[in-house]
Amino acid sequence: MSRRTLAATGLLLAGLALVACAPSAVPPGTTPSGTATRAATDAADRAPSPTWTPSGFDAALSAELIEMLAQDQADRLAGDGDGTDEERTERLREIIVAHGWPTYSLVGEEAEDAAWAIAQHSDHDPDFQREAREWLRIAVENDDASPGNLAYLTDRIAVGAGEPQTYGTQIGCGEDGPTPSTPIADEAAVDERRAEAGLAPLADYYAELEAVCAAE
Repeated sequence: MSRRTLAATGLLLAGLALVACAPSAVPPGTTPSGTATRAATDAADRAPSPTWTPSGFDAALSAELIEMLAQDQADRLAGDGDGTDEERTERLREIIVAHGWPTYSLVGEEAEDAAWAIAQHSDHDPDFQREAREWLRIAVENDDASPGNLAYLTDRIAVGAGEPQTYGTQIGCGEDGPTPSTPIADEAAVDERRAEAGLAPLADYYAELEAVCAAE
């Protein structure tokens, strides 16, 4: 399933629910409560530099990632999923250390989307989100991962840091409908950037979100 296809799925709707409650800006290397994330820092010190190599399909890893996403969505939609965001983040960290980013060639498109969603929902560990983004970026540069997923994660990190977003993907529901969680940098050129990432024009995205916001 591609990032574009997700616009018609519950995964996007669950992501929007998170966007509507966008993470508060926190200093790098801290949790939202201000406590140093020593475990995350230690893990980053141990992690290899981002690289990409061709790989064969790993059916077991693909199935595991898809199940992790099912648990993530069950937590968000019904509150009854197994595990926590923290546990899923740590498992994804282990997968990246062992395999690099879960690419199309390694796990398939659906499981690559699942890996992205876990990283997207790792707001409690912004250091890991930045690390995951660099692995994802290398995979995208080699046509082995979704550029749309990279765009969403890039904006997610920016919003978490209280910075302008690049692609306008992080939109909440304000009193007047869809509202960017942080300003969009150079908004006049945003559709060009969105097209490069395989995303629909911003006006089309807003039109999709109107129905979501109206239902809240």
